[in-house]
Amino acid sequence: MSAPSTTPESLNVRLVKAGRTKISYPATLLHDDGTRVTVRAAWAGGDVRDFGFVQFAPGDIFTEHYWRDRWYAIKEVRTSEGALKGWYCDITRPAIRTPDGDILSEDLDLDLWVSADGSQVIRLDEDEFAASGLATRDPEAAHAATRALDDLELLAKQGEFTNLLT
Repeated sequence: MSAPSTTPESLNVRLVKAGRTKISYPATLLHDDGTRVTVRAAWAGGDVRDFGFVQFAPGDIFTEHYWRDRWYAIKEVRTSEGALKGWYCDITRPAIRTPDGDILSEDLDLDLWVSADGSQVIRLDEDEFAASGLATRDPEAAHAATRALDDLELLAKQGEFTNLLT
């Protein structure tokens, strides 16, 4: 019987949108309990991305939480020095671990930003979601997506958001 490996497991996170890979990037597995998968990854966007309320930049570290039974993924964003910027929440179909161990997450256009101090809770991309046609193609998924966004927003405004990550 061999000793357990102490080498962190590497995997890829693949984010798809409308059936196409939007981005794929390497990550390190931190935890997988069969329901939630947590990974850590460097900002995969390359250049600085300025949203107006936050910037994601090279060197930023994302601790990403994916659930197999929930319609969202939550990404804690920190600077390279470790300062918390906040949480970027993607509304997604429940995540899948592929046979090769990677994470597959289907983006459903809706997003939520929660600032580190909780003072900003911002709904994003509702226009993209409406334009996507999901409500017509898959009304059940559209309802699950909007309910997930509403639930996350309510938890953030009640100060209970980070309880999801423990």
